Amino acid sequence: MSDFIPVNTPLLDGNEKRYLNECIDTGWISSEGPFVKKLEKEFSAYTGQKYGSCVANGSVAIDAAVRAMKSVYGWADGDEVIVPNFTIISTAQSLIYNNLKPIFVDAEPLTWNMDTSKIEEMITPKTRAIMVVHIYGLPTDMDKVFALAKKYNLKIIEDAAQAHGQTYRDKKCGGMSDISTFSFYANKHIACGEGGMIMTSSEDLIEKVNYYKNLCFSKDRFVHYDLGWNFRMSNLQAAVAYAQFEKLEKSIQKKKEMGAWYQELLKNIPAQLPVHKTAYAENNYWVFGLVLNDDVRFNAKEAMQKLADKGIGCRPFFYPLNEQPVFKKLGISDNIKRPVSARLYERGFYIPSGLGLSEADMDRVVKEVRSLF
Repeated sequence: MSDFIPVNTPLLDGNEKRYLNECIDTGWISSEGPFVKKLEKEFSAYTGQKYGSCVANGSVAIDAAVRAMKSVYGWADGDEVIVPNFTIISTAQSLIYNNLKPIFVDAEPLTWNMDTSKIEEMITPKTRAIMVVHIYGLPTDMDKVFALAKKYNLKIIEDAAQAHGQTYRDKKCGGMSDISTFSFYANKHIACGEGGMIMTSSEDLIEKVNYYKNLCFSKDRFVHYDLGWNFRMSNLQAAVAYAQFEKLEKSIQKKKEMGAWYQELLKNIPAQLPVHKTAYAENNYWVFGLVLNDDVRFNAKEAMQKLADKGIGCRPFFYPLNEQPVFKKLGISDNIKRPVSARLYERGFYIPSGLGLSEADMDRVVKEVRSLF
C-alpha cells in the first residue's frame, strides 16, 4: 500500500549527512574514529555518568554490562537478578547468557513499568541486583528501587533504551545506577539504525566493559586470557548518533507535543491511554500505547490487523517474559501468575509515533483508530 503509515518514521534532518561525509572523506569508518569518542564523552556527561562505551546495539550493551558486573562484584553462577516481566527478552536473555537467573516482577497497570511494590517479596539470599527498564516513555518509580538496593545491598542495572533524555525527579535516566545501557535503534530518540552505549561512573566497570566488548585483547594484543565479543560501534554509526544527540532536546519536545495531541483527540475511546504525568516524571512519549478496555470485543492483535488493513502500522506490546516458550523450555519460568503483564500483551499495542510523522499522518491515524470503535 503506497500510503501506508509505518509505526516508526525516523527524522534525519540534522548533521547526519555532513558527519557521514566527514567519515568518508577522512577514512575514519572503524570503531577508532572520532565520533565514537565524542559520543561516549558527551552523552555520558549529559546523562550524569563519568564514562561511556559505545557498542553495536542495545542488546549487546546489556550482555557486556552484566558480564562486567558479574566479574567486578564476584557474582556466582546461579545468582539472581530481578527484572521486569513486561519488557523485551534482551534483559533476561543477557542474564541467562551470563549464567545468572532472572526473577520476573509483574508490571504496574497504569504506567506499565515494573511494579516496585512487588520487588521485595522476590528478593532472596541469592539476589544480587535489580534490573530496571523504563517503559514506553515513563521511568520506573526509582525511589523504591533505591531503598531496596540500600536495604539489601543490591546493585542497580538500568536499561534506559527507551528513555533518552527522560528524567526522574530531575535526574537523567541512565545516570542513576551502577551501570546503565542505551539503544540507538531506528525508533529511538537517538537513532542510527543499530548501536548502543553502556554508561557507568565506576572505573573498574568501564575497564571490564571495554575489555569484554573488544575480544578481551590484552597488553600483548593478540594474547587472550578470557573470551569476549566484538561489540564495537563503527564511526559511521556514531556519526549519525552524534548528529541525533545534538538535537535530542528538540526531539523530546516534539514527542511530547505529539503525545499531547494524541491524548486530546483519542481521550474518549474505550481504551487506556498512556499516563501523561506521575509524581516523579512527565511522559516523553517514546511511543504512544493503547490498552483496550475489557468490554471491547476484539483484542490487540485483531485491532492491529484492522488498522493494517487501513494502512496504519502498529506494534504489539511485549510478550510476558515468564510465558516465553524458550524460558519454559529452559526451565527458567515459574508457576507464579503475573496477570498485569498478560493483560497488557492481550489488550495493548502502540500506534505510529515516529519523529518523522506528519500532521496529516497523525490525523489519519486518529481517524482510523477512532473508527475501530
